[in-house]
Amino acid sequence: MSKSFFAIAAILFLSGCASAPKLSEPSRAGPDYVLNPDAFAHYANYFNTMEPEAVVNAIPNAQSWPWMKQNIPLFQCPDPWFQQIYYFRWWTYRKHIVITPQGYALTEFITKVSHAGAYNTISCAVGQHLNEGRWLRDPQYLDDYLRFWFVGGPGGKPQPHFHKYSGWVEAAAYDRYLATGDSKILIQLLPDFIADYHAWEVERGQPSGLFWQHDVSDGMEESISGSRKLENSRPTITSYMYGNALAIAKIAQLAGNPTTAAEFYEKARRLKSAEQSLLWDPQAKFFKVKLQNGDLSPAREAIGFIPWYFDLPDDTADFGSAWDQLTNPQGFWLPWGLSTAERRAPTFMLRVKGKPLQTTFMDRTKGGCEWDGPVWPFATSQTLTALANLLSDYHQHSMTSQVFFDAMMTYAKSQVRDDKPYIGEYQHPYTGVWLRGSNPRGMYYNHSTFCDLVITGLAGLRPRADDVMEVNPLVPPGPWPWFCLDGVPYHGRIVTILWDEDGSRYGRGRGLSIFADGVLLAHSDRLSRLTAPLNK
Repeated sequence: MSKSFFAIAAILFLSGCASAPKLSEPSRAGPDYVLNPDAFAHYANYFNTMEPEAVVNAIPNAQSWPWMKQNIPLFQCPDPWFQQIYYFRWWTYRKHIVITPQGYALTEFITKVSHAGAYNTISCAVGQHLNEGRWLRDPQYLDDYLRFWFVGGPGGKPQPHFHKYSGWVEAAAYDRYLATGDSKILIQLLPDFIADYHAWEVERGQPSGLFWQHDVSDGMEESISGSRKLENSRPTITSYMYGNALAIAKIAQLAGNPTTAAEFYEKARRLKSAEQSLLWDPQAKFFKVKLQNGDLSPAREAIGFIPWYFDLPDDTADFGSAWDQLTNPQGFWLPWGLSTAERRAPTFMLRVKGKPLQTTFMDRTKGGCEWDGPVWPFATSQTLTALANLLSDYHQHSMTSQVFFDAMMTYAKSQVRDDKPYIGEYQHPYTGVWLRGSNPRGMYYNHSTFCDLVITGLAGLRPRADDVMEVNPLVPPGPWPWFCLDGVPYHGRIVTILWDEDGSRYGRGRGLSIFADGVLLAHSDRLSRLTAPLNK
């Protein structure tokens, strides 16, 4: 990265800290805030100037900061580029909100694409959209979006293009409930969730209990193990359907329907058993694609981490050993991020649009949509969500908060092009070049999460169904002497997570503190797991 890259980030960061002494005082946003929202307006103002606004959707650039101020949690940390990317990702998310006759929806591409459905919508990344957007204060955006997919099609049916891609929409809808505490829309849509699950069983279910999918319909074209024609059993769709089944069971419980809850708990149990017994490679110690001929794929792929996205695997040392590959340079840990296939695979990054490269992978500067090694933010955010779950919910593994922190720093570093914040489709894991960076459709690619990883991973807010606030920060001791996540809507409260190593930054004492509506709930002198009832 050039010197100007760091200079711009530092100038923006310092301008945000110009009123630093006031950050510990009540702001105009309300007495429960630690941070002053107006200290971060310069980010949106800068992003608005980066290029012409070629596409205008529901919230134009001119309204970007008022919308962000009204809707998003605030975040502050010592790293200027990382902090800037946090606000950049909210700024880009807002660009994808569109208005339809059924209400709001979200797009994946900022420009129109031929494979999209109504209003340029695509179902591939709906789970990512729901996970990222669950932290917005206004619930209408995602309430409308859920209705759009499940009952917004002709005759009140699902959108016709809903099953063009596999996904974990029901699971993400339930995870949103864990953040909001509001179950109304889940109960309203429960019959539609059930019908959707049964449709998937007919379309992609197998006698083995697994689900099959073409790689392209998993949103992962030209993967090492994939096929546009064969019915391969994949850890992606099978894990998604496990998450969806578990979510439907829990929603049925909320709705007072124990029969349906029992039915879907049993579906989830069978899927867990099938995936652990049929997709686990005991020699490679990894979850893999089972090819239509019955063999397991010879290559490890990042999709083998997806089972932990839904806490599917048992907490054993054997399954936990899969994560050793994450930080192995011959596995997935490369200079510009987490690769989609292990580096040691013989065909690593050696194809473009399904055809072998004529040169080496280091010469690759363009392609189609290959998942044979390049870094895809879609896969990165899935893997890091799974890693956060592993670190919070599992014990038998070798991963640490330092691994999560380092991966997040690389993820933030990678979101740059021409010295400006940028999020695109996919990039070279050794050079950082965006492999479709010159294609306008790849700009502001709404295909991944980042802010959700900051909130639930680094700051450590672990959403729960009960009225207990649980915080398990994945910031290791040392690199950040302070950070603050502020103004987070959670179960009808406004919560704050604050780390101040020596107490000099925010004037609220030393250590880790969590607040709800300005009231201190719990405190620790060190970065550690905290729990406290919200009604304290």
